[in-house]
Amino acid sequence: MFQFIITNIFVISLGVILYVAVRTLPRIEESGVPEKKNAWEKWLASGVPERLDRVLNGFLAKFLRKLKIFLLRADNAVTAQLKKVKSDGNGAQNKPSIDFKSITDKNNGEVDSQN
Repeated sequence: MFQFIITNIFVISLGVILYVAVRTLPRIEESGVPEKKNAWEKWLASGVPERLDRVLNGFLAKFLRKLKIFLLRADNAVTAQLKKVKSDGNGAQNKPSIDFKSITDKNNGEVDSQN
């Protein structure tokens, strides 16, 4: 509860400070001398940064798409190579698959014949 009260006091005091600052703004007079802008400020105020950003985003999007395709192709090649190595290494291709249905039928026949 104490923390809640302290937080409220802080927020209210911040509001009062902002109110006082806003009330004093109209009293500040602008100087009649126009500010001189350097080359950096002129460049930032122009449309060049936005155009540069658009071009850079377009290039980056195309580059990332092409990189994704390249990585997927490389992944497929590595996967194919791993399958080839795995099948050649332990002879998994020549090994017959286990037929669990026939094993189950044999076991059921043996159980019936014993009874």
